[in-house]
Amino acid sequence: MEKFEVTILGCGSATPSPKHYTSSQVVEVRGKLFMVDCGEGTQIQLRRSRVAFARINHIFISHLHGDHCFGLLGMISSFGLLGRTAPMFVHAPRELEPMLTQELAFYCKELEFDVVFQGFDPGVTSVVYDDRSLTVTAFPLKHRVPCAGFLFREKASSDHLDRAAADFYGVPQWDYNRIKEGGDFTTQDGTVIPHDRLTKPADPGRSYAYCCDTMYNPSMIPVIKGADMIYHDCTYAGDDADRARKHFHSTATDAARTALEAGAGKLMLGHFSARYTDETILLDEAQKTFPDTILAKENLTVSI
Repeated sequence: MEKFEVTILGCGSATPSPKHYTSSQVVEVRGKLFMVDCGEGTQIQLRRSRVAFARINHIFISHLHGDHCFGLLGMISSFGLLGRTAPMFVHAPRELEPMLTQELAFYCKELEFDVVFQGFDPGVTSVVYDDRSLTVTAFPLKHRVPCAGFLFREKASSDHLDRAAADFYGVPQWDYNRIKEGGDFTTQDGTVIPHDRLTKPADPGRSYAYCCDTMYNPSMIPVIKGADMIYHDCTYAGDDADRARKHFHSTATDAARTALEAGAGKLMLGHFSARYTDETILLDEAQKTFPDTILAKENLTVSI
């Protein structure tokens, strides 16, 4: 099975702290690297995480709060200083485009690569990226400003060829791909060997949902249903539920409830308030509702 990994660069909220950087992570799917959010210090964390950042070609920005996008301009500038030539695609709420365009014109006049802005409406569900192996869907979250989550869904691969069966029926090597894509095989004596006798079912496509920042938001459950892993806002513990609602964030119980209702495989808690010196209080709270829960931390890589 090909690689599908999430590397956490920052999982704190509001402002950087000695313990946590602000929001950013890298999702790797079948050798392609995608960045989700870009808070301050992201480029430092890229180096610490030993992520091959030259392979990052797409950046997804969830919303226009600074702890999710203040690192973007600096990272683009550094990429220019490092001699990047490949285009960089920025997928973000449309309101970011005029600001980013002005900043690039002032600070990054001599870039040798194009920054291609691809705006979307965070208030509607839409596919914002699609290729042969992956789709990325943006969907509305419930926050103080327009904010999107992102669902990374791997497309199912072709069926696996059963080499023993193919050899037994004399399938030539040049015909393997057609068989894997659904074709039958006809032997020299005219016998039709059906596709399912020559193959094994493909691995199901995996999925990862990024849901940060948001308060409890049942309207997104149909979009992220069955996700193999959910990264969810967990800014507060249940004792601070009133504060969470006031600032449109989630408690650990809210995050766990979302994962349970979505039928997720695993839950990762993130976007922690600096008020918690020990986040195990959040983990313990969430695990009461959804046992398969882990805490995000900087430089953590999780396979899906």
